[in-house]
Amino acid sequence: MTPSLATRLAGLNLQTPLIAASGTVGYGIELAEIVRLSELGGLVTKGLFMTPREGCPTPRLAETPSGLLNAIGLQGIGAPRFAQEVLPELVDCGTALIVNVCGDTVEEYAEVVQVLDGRAGISGFEINISCPNVRQGGMAFGTDPVMTHRVVAAVRRVTRLPVIPKLSPNVTDIAVFARAAEDAGADALACINTVLGLSIDVDSRRPKLAFGTGGLSGPAIRPIAVRMAWQAVRAVTIPVIGIGGISSGRDALEFLIAGCRAVQIGTASFVDPRIFTRVAGELRDYLALHDFDDISRVVGSLEMPEAKR
Repeated sequence: MTPSLATRLAGLNLQTPLIAASGTVGYGIELAEIVRLSELGGLVTKGLFMTPREGCPTPRLAETPSGLLNAIGLQGIGAPRFAQEVLPELVDCGTALIVNVCGDTVEEYAEVVQVLDGRAGISGFEINISCPNVRQGGMAFGTDPVMTHRVVAAVRRVTRLPVIPKLSPNVTDIAVFARAAEDAGADALACINTVLGLSIDVDSRRPKLAFGTGGLSGPAIRPIAVRMAWQAVRAVTIPVIGIGGISSGRDALEFLIAGCRAVQIGTASFVDPRIFTRVAGELRDYLALHDFDDISRVVGSLEMPEAKR
């Protein structure tokens, strides 16, 4: 019997715990040209404000050792246009469609959700309070627990769909922010967004990114992401989605064993857009090897050493 990868998250039934991360698969239509979206557990769209955004000037990407530095700046077409032009093509995509929501103000987050709430095809909302590549909003909301609570509470008031704040790693104690989001009504948490970094061209003595700093993703941040996701799991009772540097089944298993119910894959999909199918196969192989019939058997199975007195 083939081991089951099905998982339940914030009221959503996912056929696998593998979700395509926001900002790496466009709005989903782009990925659908390469893979069957129905093979994914879910996908998170590119971030949406109320109005279109041009994003940061180029260059926007810089490769680093075991990672990718980006400053896209949340370029997007805006929520109304997404609802009219893109969403109809995703209604029957066969996977959980989670919309990434952005805002420069608390009110804008709620307004974006109100525009999209109730539209056919949308399964939930990921609340982006942690993007480091914008001048206002974004990470400013995710590095202040009071503002985190305000944004999540405002969104909670205008929708019954799952609300999933995406937390920033650029904080001292992620548990504080996890609890603030849960108290405000979040249904799950996504941990983590990119780590703030800077890469310099030593010949020009200028940043490699036009914006200056950027968000670091990829394998380099995975140990940080696993640690912070584990801390969030211990701090709240709602499910946690692990994000950061996943490129194999074993990478995904680190997050699942740490207690995450699902994971998001982003940067690695640039190298291999079919990574979701490959990683799902690797997870099934692992479960079969260890005589587990269900992925839930490994979730939260981490055995940490006892602290020495």
